[in-house]
Amino acid sequence: MGEARLQVATVPVRQDPDRQWQVLLITSRETHRWVIPKGWPMKGRTDAQAAAREAFEEAGVEGRVRKKPVGKYQYWKRGVSEFMLCEVTVFLLEVKAQLETWPEKGQRRLQWFPIDVAAQLVEEPGLSAVLSKLETRLSRSEKRS
Repeated sequence: MGEARLQVATVPVRQDPDRQWQVLLITSRETHRWVIPKGWPMKGRTDAQAAAREAFEEAGVEGRVRKKPVGKYQYWKRGVSEFMLCEVTVFLLEVKAQLETWPEKGQRRLQWFPIDVAAQLVEEPGLSAVLSKLETRLSRSEKRS
């Protein structure tokens, strides 16, 4: 089976007018499942920077990406003739701007959800677990600032 391939991702977050945290989910291009922006590490960029770049390309969002991961999960990526196991390191992206146009606009659906709803909508159990722990982590960091 081999070792897991490494990927990087962001969980784009913002606060709604009632100061409740929301997560931006996007649909995958092939299966149209709800996912978060993710991709492969990039030469010359830290994993956090590469993850932020994926969020720009796939969802048209920009903001402050935290350097420390908020979690990891594994999933099976469908290839042309096989599945490959991927381990995804997830970084938090505090969204400051949602752009009008971006490289993959029109290829995916995007929607903001409350964190608990987003955790239920994603199919990967590991990603659901990362999202479920997010609300506690965000409220803790908010109290510190």
